[in-house]
Amino acid sequence: MSYIEGFIVPVPEANKDAYRKSAADAAPIFKEFGVGRHIEAWDSDVPEGKVTDFRKAVNAKPNEKVVFSWFEYPDKATRDAANEKMRSDERMKEFGANMPFDGKRMIFGGFEPIVEEGSERGDYTDGFVVPVPEAKTEAYRELASKMAKVFRQHGATRVVEALSDDVPRGEVTDFYRAAKAEEGEKVVFSFIEWPDKATRDEGWKTIMEDESLKPEGDMPFSGQRMFWGGFEPIFDTAKTKEPAEA
Repeated sequence: MSYIEGFIVPVPEANKDAYRKSAADAAPIFKEFGVGRHIEAWDSDVPEGKVTDFRKAVNAKPNEKVVFSWFEYPDKATRDAANEKMRSDERMKEFGANMPFDGKRMIFGGFEPIVEEGSERGDYTDGFVVPVPEAKTEAYRELASKMAKVFRQHGATRVVEALSDDVPRGEVTDFYRAAKAEEGEKVVFSFIEWPDKATRDEGWKTIMEDESLKPEGDMPFSGQRMFWGGFEPIFDTAKTKEPAEA
């Protein structure tokens, strides 16, 4: 079973290129540690929410954008071993001392996939963070599985829904605080990959206009505290060519 390490990062807009370069420079080390895929996606169509949203999640400043990012591992054991190496590797300490963003407001955590549909990587990503009562996890999985097939029918290349497994509490912010999670709730880190933004926009328009997809009864999560947005990948190891050997 795969394993996801999810991140939300506030980055000064002026540091976009520096952030991309930092990700590219660190990627070979992450791969060495066991990361199968590493993607960084830049704030593109991120709405402001009344209760929660991506910007509130990381206390973003007016001059900052939000990055939705994740690592994919083959399993949790590989991820745990990688984290141990990252904490002790001198190269990572150097990266940590020169980050082009405020690391204290970055949030992260480990998530176990409960829905995975499709395998093809996309060039546009919808990201979601959802608070789900633990008692309704199975109901949520069933709904998410049904909707994943709908998204795929309307052009999405891949859908992943991952449930909080090893998500730390932060001093400034964290995934629980970001979604205003209540006692007994888990957090879902989810993403939908699309071939491009135009396909995503048209897919969502068609889905939202389809009366047969309107929810019936109570939803197995708090819609008011769920937040989402569209992100444009600026670095993706799945689309980065390996350097040619000498």
